[in-house]
Amino acid sequence: MFFYKVGVVLLVLLACGISCLAKDYTVGDTAGWSLSVDYTTWASGKTFKVGDSLVFSYGSSHTVAEVSSDDYGTCNVGNSIASYSSSPTTIALNTTGTHYFICGVVGHCSGGMKVSVPVTGGGGSSGATPTTPGTDSSSPAKPTPPTSTSTGKSPTSSATVSPVVAVSLSLVLLVATMLVLT
Repeated sequence: MFFYKVGVVLLVLLACGISCLAKDYTVGDTAGWSLSVDYTTWASGKTFKVGDSLVFSYGSSHTVAEVSSDDYGTCNVGNSIASYSSSPTTIALNTTGTHYFICGVVGHCSGGMKVSVPVTGGGGSSGATPTTPGTDSSSPAKPTPPTSTSTGKSPTSSATVSPVVAVSLSLVLLVATMLVLT
């Protein structure tokens, strides 16, 4: 009976494993989504995985648009995959491949307000290097509709575990402990 309980606990922890590791990345960290950030440097060294989210915090003079590789290179928002104008905007990274984001306000993208985010599967690589425009030969997959939040609060950390995940993990650990002790 003991081994059965331990097996159940391990299965629950394994099932929780992928979602518990999802991170929210605040684009630009404390500077947010603005003209004063080098987003290539911001994205370098980060490993973005399916299930993670990008949080764009910006003022009313900016927008966020997800675009194709070609549109990223030319700063064209006319064919955007999705566009947002309400901050903060949270976008779930639901597919692998490089995702491209630009500000849709004229002149902002060409002024550096753009970021490319390479997304790996759950077991992906150990580092992330953003691609430069025109170097990604694959066409990006159309993502499932991203989520957007309007809580009015700006996250202060560039990689955080969401409170829902933390509570879920705590509940799983509590149940596991109860199963083992009974």
